[in-house]
Amino acid sequence: MLKNDLKSFEEKAGEEIKEARDLSSLDKIFQEYVGKKGEINKIFKGFGGLKESEKKEIGKRANLIKARIEEMVVQKRKDIKKSVEKIESEKEKIDVTRPGKKIKTGHLHPLTIIQREVGEIFQSLGFSIISGSEVESEWYNFDALNVPRDHPSRDMQDTFWIKREKSNDPKKNLLLRSQTSAVQVRYMEKNNPPLRIIVPGRCFRHEATDASHEIQFYQCEGLMVDRDISVANFKAIIQEFLKIFFKKEVKVRVRPSYFPFTEPSFELDINCQNCGGKGCNLCGNSGWIEVMGAGMVHPNVFKKAGYNSKDWQGFAFGVGLDRLAMLKYKINDIRLFYSNDLRFLEQF
Repeated sequence: MLKNDLKSFEEKAGEEIKEARDLSSLDKIFQEYVGKKGEINKIFKGFGGLKESEKKEIGKRANLIKARIEEMVVQKRKDIKKSVEKIESEKEKIDVTRPGKKIKTGHLHPLTIIQREVGEIFQSLGFSIISGSEVESEWYNFDALNVPRDHPSRDMQDTFWIKREKSNDPKKNLLLRSQTSAVQVRYMEKNNPPLRIIVPGRCFRHEATDASHEIQFYQCEGLMVDRDISVANFKAIIQEFLKIFFKKEVKVRVRPSYFPFTEPSFELDINCQNCGGKGCNLCGNSGWIEVMGAGMVHPNVFKKAGYNSKDWQGFAFGVGLDRLAMLKYKINDIRLFYSNDLRFLEQF
């Protein structure tokens, strides 16, 4: 009887091992036949009523069948693993014809976008783009621009001074430029008129930070010098610039003002681009927003640059690039430009 059981176990185990589709099923088959509580061990436990010769014969056969079942299980395990690996490799195979995943790339900062756009517009109007150092001397930032020695803007409240021993020579006293106008005289000293230039760049002022003021900001200085230049020339050029920049007609108005380096001096306002001039919170319900300071270059500035003010005249202006960006993109807080918040920056 035991001999027949062994034969049927072997045949049945072989069929089940052959049909196994995964390692979990194969492990159950292994435990069922050759595990500690498996059918083969049950046979060994039933040797009690057998003769010694029968024990040897059946024991030998049972061990051979156990070994064959274990061998079949090992081989089947290898086959299943190989099959699984093949399926996985098929899944991981790269299809070079499929579109790749879109790589997230960086992009320009909104202030860089505005600076480049402003530069392109003025270049189309015949202006050259000039750059200057952010660390400037007291002479070019103040003295050469006709700023009085006792002017409040020279104080620590407005200017970042480079820490060093104060010199009587203003060309040796260094600071972080408070305006790109510092490049005016530097450029005129080395270049003869007529000329048309803009100077975009970063400036620094020691002042309280709020929604419309920062200790650092971007400005674009403009300068045009020729023999017969008037306020009308300035207004015509700025109107054309604003029309191209905002992609629509923009109303402007000029108000008298004061700057040490221009005479006469004035502020230039545009009709509010948010409400169209009707009045809103952005423009203080006035319908107008100030965008730049300007004026005709002061004769003293020409004198410092080595020009004869009887032969040459021109206008200069300074426009805040941060202000232009806020107006164009309808942003109500200048600090957002310097916050490094990707949720804000990724919109541009």
